[in-house]
Amino acid sequence: MARSSRSNDWGFPRWRGYGSSRETKQVRLCDRHGCTEPGDCPAPKSPNSPDRWYFCERHAAEYNRGWNYFEGLDAEEAAAREAAERRDASGFEQARHYRWGGPGDGTRSRDEMRALEVLELEPDADFEAVRAAWRRLAKANHPDVRPGDSEAATRFHAIQAAYEVLRVAEETKSWRPA
Repeated sequence: MARSSRSNDWGFPRWRGYGSSRETKQVRLCDRHGCTEPGDCPAPKSPNSPDRWYFCERHAAEYNRGWNYFEGLDAEEAAAREAAERRDASGFEQARHYRWGGPGDGTRSRDEMRALEVLELEPDADFEAVRAAWRRLAKANHPDVRPGDSEAATRFHAIQAAYEVLRVAEETKSWRPA
């Protein structure tokens, strides 16, 4: 019997998925010694270098935990670099109302995350938990309850500011279209 040159796509190549072909696909393995998982997560070999490692997801997470972006810089240089990067990224602040452009994980800004830390809450806390934590901490650190304690007064002001940040964010989120 003669060998058939007929394909399985019935003459309609668009029926195949994009990038699909009959050839075997080359799979790059993880660059970690001994790992046999596919290495599909690129990671820089050194700062400002085009060379990349290719890790599997597990080893990429391990690599990123130990990465220090400001390594080798003193405190002033690190602060200057952070300020320059914040200035360069300020255009994304204009798109914050789209919920994908601002800093943070996409649901909360960096200021909101800091406010949650001050109120000793998890990042996914709802506003009722925020209000309960604010009342509890404000009662414990109020200047009338602890007169003469400057540390408690400072903590009280930080708690008030954190609650205000989260309250404004909640109000903004409530009137914003989903």
